[in-house]
Amino acid sequence: MGATLSLSQARRIALAAQGLHKGRPAGPVTSRAVGRTFAQIQLVQIDSVNVLARSHFLPFFSRLGNYDRTILQRMAGKHPRRMVEYWAHEASFIRPEHFPDLVAWQNRTWVGASAMDPDLRSTVTRLVLDALADGKPMTAAELTAAIGHVEDRKDVNWGWNWNAVKRVLEHLFEEGAVSSASRTDQFERRYALTRDVLRATAPAAAPDPEAAMDRLIEAAARAHGIGTVRCFADYFRTPLKAAAPSVQRLVDGGLLEPATVRGWDRKLFRHVDAGLPRAATGRALLSPFDSLVFERRRLEELFGFHYRIEIYTPEPKRRFGYYVLPFLLRDRLVARVDLKADRAGGKLLARACFGEPDAPADTAVELAAELRLMADWLGLDDVVVSPSGDIAGAVGAAVRGTGQQYPL
Repeated sequence: MGATLSLSQARRIALAAQGLHKGRPAGPVTSRAVGRTFAQIQLVQIDSVNVLARSHFLPFFSRLGNYDRTILQRMAGKHPRRMVEYWAHEASFIRPEHFPDLVAWQNRTWVGASAMDPDLRSTVTRLVLDALADGKPMTAAELTAAIGHVEDRKDVNWGWNWNAVKRVLEHLFEEGAVSSASRTDQFERRYALTRDVLRATAPAAAPDPEAAMDRLIEAAARAHGIGTVRCFADYFRTPLKAAAPSVQRLVDGGLLEPATVRGWDRKLFRHVDAGLPRAATGRALLSPFDSLVFERRRLEELFGFHYRIEIYTPEPKRRFGYYVLPFLLRDRLVARVDLKADRAGGKLLARACFGEPDAPADTAVELAAELRLMADWLGLDDVVVSPSGDIAGAVGAAVRGTGQQYPL
């Protein structure tokens, strides 16, 4: 029936599966280390908000510390590609081997052209595919100009007010026919035919859906270490109804085993390769889009940490701030901090710092050290801690306590 674990043991399993249970590498971070981290967590979510840093950069900082972000750009932009964009847990960079399996299971017709006039869609699709056939990646705007598409959009009130070219591109992206070859400085996708992006890794034929689901659920379970069917399904946003029999097949095949966790009243499963370290010694600020915090119910039941992103909450109604990062210390989430990178001023702004009710005594000192490390990684000279939040004073004092006003 599987082992019975304490909640603390379950937390350590989860942290180890995500590479967050120990300190960062002592020396320079290599591209190999970045690749290993990506292989471990399987995907990183993409988001356009850049108040601190692009969201896909942050999980690697959380696990590796001060690393060169151009490593990720090479992994995603040069052949053989080790990262490719697709829909997973929202828009994400995924491992290329997951691409055909996800195409088999994703069904996000709202993002594209399913509701367009069929003749218009057919015409624009043909023109777009012809324009991309020579292999030159282009943005939606560049493709609109290249095919000479013009439309009257004064009365359009759909989605993000995309034109027909963008809608067709997103439809083809969801179908797997086109992919993102790279991003512009404004974070626009440069589209290309998937065969040109994936090259040798392009699928020869569509995979068996059941086998594809098993591979995705096994990868999600490996990245979780321990969790529920809902946890595993949510990782790649696969259908819960199909995930449940997949979990049972993996149990029958010996890759998953049932588990019981005292204080976590759910039907749980542990990956057979999941490690259980004796102690968790890590420290990290976690992106709001970090894979450890994807599933909010799991986060609350496992760590006792209630977390919601408040980006879209009106400012007067926000509890903690606009871009709030949970702070992991050892095996607990002990604080949260609202961060902003003031690039023009060269400052990392901690606009609010809040501790959890049971935060340990060294929370402020450890958080201050983490803020200095993050500022260094972002190329910012100073850390400025605003007085908002119950531990802001202690964090500010810890930042100032090294002899200069805001040293790094």
